[in-house]
Amino acid sequence: MIRLIGYFFGIGAFLFLGVAGAVALYIGNVSRDLPDYEVLNSYAPPVTTRVHAGNGELMAEYAKEKRLYLPIQAIPDRVKAAFLSAEDKNFYKHPGVDITGLGRAIFVNLQNFGSGRRPVGASTITQQVAKNFLLTADQTIDRKVKEAILSFRIEQAYSKDRILELYLNEIFFGLNSYGIAGAALTYFDKSVTELTIAETAYLAALPKGPSNYHPFRREKAAIERRNWVVDRMVENGYVTKSDGEEAKKQPLGVTPRRGGSHLFASDYFAEEVRRQIVQRYGENSLLEGGLSVRTSFDPRMQVAARKALQNGLVSYDERRGFHGKLSTIEIGGDWGTQLSKVPALSDVPEWKLAVVLGSDDNGVDIGIQPEKDGSGKVAEGRMTGRIDAENMKWAYRSSTGDRKSARAPSGVLAAGDVVYVEALDAALGKYRLRQPPKVQGGLVAMDPQTGRVLAMVGGFSYGQSEFNRATQAMRQPGSSFKPFVYAAALDNGYTPASVILDAPIEIVAGGQVWRPENYGGGSAGPSTLRLGIEKSRNLMTVRLANDMGMNLVAEYADRFGIYDKMPPLLAMSLGSGETTVLRMVSAYSVLANGGKQIKPSLIDRIQDRYGKTIFRHEERTCGDCNFTQWQEQAEPVLTDNREQVLDPMTAYQITSMMEGVVTRGTAAGKIKLDRPTAGKTGTTNDEKDAWFVGYTADLVAGLYLGFDNPAPLGRGSTGGGLASPIFNDFMQEALKGSRPVKFVVPEGMNLIPVNRKTGMAASEGDPDTIMEAFKPGTGPADTFSVIGMDEFVSPEEILKSSPQANQAIQGGTDGLF
Repeated sequence: MIRLIGYFFGIGAFLFLGVAGAVALYIGNVSRDLPDYEVLNSYAPPVTTRVHAGNGELMAEYAKEKRLYLPIQAIPDRVKAAFLSAEDKNFYKHPGVDITGLGRAIFVNLQNFGSGRRPVGASTITQQVAKNFLLTADQTIDRKVKEAILSFRIEQAYSKDRILELYLNEIFFGLNSYGIAGAALTYFDKSVTELTIAETAYLAALPKGPSNYHPFRREKAAIERRNWVVDRMVENGYVTKSDGEEAKKQPLGVTPRRGGSHLFASDYFAEEVRRQIVQRYGENSLLEGGLSVRTSFDPRMQVAARKALQNGLVSYDERRGFHGKLSTIEIGGDWGTQLSKVPALSDVPEWKLAVVLGSDDNGVDIGIQPEKDGSGKVAEGRMTGRIDAENMKWAYRSSTGDRKSARAPSGVLAAGDVVYVEALDAALGKYRLRQPPKVQGGLVAMDPQTGRVLAMVGGFSYGQSEFNRATQAMRQPGSSFKPFVYAAALDNGYTPASVILDAPIEIVAGGQVWRPENYGGGSAGPSTLRLGIEKSRNLMTVRLANDMGMNLVAEYADRFGIYDKMPPLLAMSLGSGETTVLRMVSAYSVLANGGKQIKPSLIDRIQDRYGKTIFRHEERTCGDCNFTQWQEQAEPVLTDNREQVLDPMTAYQITSMMEGVVTRGTAAGKIKLDRPTAGKTGTTNDEKDAWFVGYTADLVAGLYLGFDNPAPLGRGSTGGGLASPIFNDFMQEALKGSRPVKFVVPEGMNLIPVNRKTGMAASEGDPDTIMEAFKPGTGPADTFSVIGMDEFVSPEEILKSSPQANQAIQGGTDGLF
């Protein structure tokens, strides 16, 4: 018997050693090509790039995987508890593999064998880290063994908190969100510190299968799974029973975060920032680098810019009549469902899509497009309203300018027509008819001292067109370019009182004869440079450019950054080259800041994922700014290293002349600000574009209006008539609450009274006296010298010999607006 027992023991020992050897050989073979778990030390997952406004508000996010990396210390205990309860309650006790849990899972799976139930898993959080970071998701024995071996090694190399940190920042939650911080924002638009027990439990339920617990498509299953997690939190002592019961009564409450820009009206600005980051660092850095971008964007100023430009575009467009319905739908059944399928302008929330339910001579009955929830389900309620005849009478004129035969609402809209409306009083159901304008435009506002772009509007609506007309549209600036011709002259010996002949001129080049004309025709005879700017005389500008040479004008245009390499052609002096609104505003900023070159910038600072600053717009340094305490030292001074591209006295002279544009020139009566304002109108050939660029001492803004495919805006559609009122509306709102500042007169500049018409020294009591700015060593001329005329004559002789000049000097005719 003893011999038999020994025999069986020997066989058993032999088999055990054989199996142990086989297992050892298998494990050794599997372990031979295991990935290096030490790469977890340098784990740098794709992280969302976040773009912030100047005040810190979030503007936009860009990512392949929506993830924000949070260190374990920043993750609340409640969040950790929810995931431990849902995934691995023994996480802080096991060595990487939960033997007890594994045995329980094997037993349950054996019981359920053949029942069709899904097998129960027993992977620990450490095993999931090993799989997600180092292995594939193959359902094989080899992969599971590798996972277990790596889990033991990971546990020996890293702390439990580090492993949990890796797990919570890596896992996928659905809706393209990765990591707990990204999931909290995606599902609830909250930070992790703001999550409730119910919200935390739902997020902890998602890693098992985000699509199985979709918040809208499988809401019931999602709530059941969330409640299961809440029960586990109560069972494990993380949450009290009463708090758990309260959490289970809560609705799922998912409010998906809107993609794209998050700040109202910031789409054009955010997209331009995105383009610049891609150009500077590449698309991978944008989508995976976790950059933190602080921009110069001013939300309040941006809203004012958007409103001013939109109102101007709509006002112009409505004066030219109704373009017609957007589309037509059937209204016999549920018109709300059909109307919900028509795409609306997402960034013009004050406008709603509506369908005409009926019309008569007194107005139109409409149905408003119903809202959708996060799953895209159309709301059940239906809202109706009415457009009274007086709130759509602008539409009686067709877009071709012809009057319709029926001057009543019923002659404009019919049942089933889809249009835009704006609520006048939504509670009373009163609406106004609207239409997206065909005319477009761009507007930029900038700090002239730093070049920081504070506001940018690239068109009526980003939803209508993503083309940014402030930075991408190449347009002729027209007469808004003229100040730089005059600045070149003032910088090279001319004065604001220099007199130029405003009379017909012929330029012969290449066998062609060019005969420029003033706006509206006519000419004014001898006139001062000031008058040439104020009244925007084309003939004077061409003569001035010809007198000093277009090579000089071209050099100044390049110096100001308006063009890269401007051809020295006389026609370019009238703004016939193409440039952008951003470039023009940057150039005017040089005039506003006293001649200092600035670099326009939308980005103040960029930090990498570790907080290191990798870009800063402000290049000046302050070595004396870091004292820890006051020791009677001098105040620190920032060294101004900007290039001086224009004489400060010249900058003031041209500013003073452009103040005249606003007070008595082509923009007279259009701009009403409580502080000194300078600016220039611009209108291109055939009135295809209308410009105004202007500034106060601390803010520059410029804009244009025009069709994307350049076409005439209509007779009389000038920069003074169309663009300057928009500038005024914007500046009034943008400067509200700020202290008025005067333009600084450079030291040494002489202010001398001169006759506004002749440019000569004014006599006492002269009603046409103006204080003109002269540089040291210059002043009013003693004799009436006219550029463009060979002889010197007196003012009296000019007036006697030329009735046309007499009439022009007394009253003047309008130039190019």
